[in-house]
Amino acid sequence: MNKTTWVKRGDIKRDWYVIDATNLPLGRLASIIAIYLTGKHKPNYVPNIDMGDFVIVINASKIKLTGNKSLYKRYTRYSGYPGGLKISTTKDLLKRNDYKFIILHAVKGMLPKNSFRSNYMHRLRVFNNDKHMHEAQKPKLLSVKL
Repeated sequence: MNKTTWVKRGDIKRDWYVIDATNLPLGRLASIIAIYLTGKHKPNYVPNIDMGDFVIVINASKIKLTGNKSLYKRYTRYSGYPGGLKISTTKDLLKRNDYKFIILHAVKGMLPKNSFRSNYMHRLRVFNNDKHMHEAQKPKLLSVKL
């Protein structure tokens, strides 16, 4: 009879992964990132313990937006004051080269809505080009297949 092993917080090992976002659809990229941030790719995954890894996204400026998302997708934020609703489209964000916000927003929507979400988001790093400052962590390159 096999015993079920339970993961302790001290046994968690966090790895670093690099994902190249070149020509990847935004939604598929976000779902892959969410899996690695939550730790669901590990065989000993436990939902009530934060087991996720660090994820570095490079070439964020080369993501692919399918359909008409580049023209019609809207991002809203509200200040709480009358007339404080701010609406920006993906077209506006792409003009400002704000690819980081687009990816962060998509990944945040894919993560579970609980107290771990802010911890997951702190472990995500997004860069517009292929240079990043985390070479000392010796990240592993993830090959994403469509």
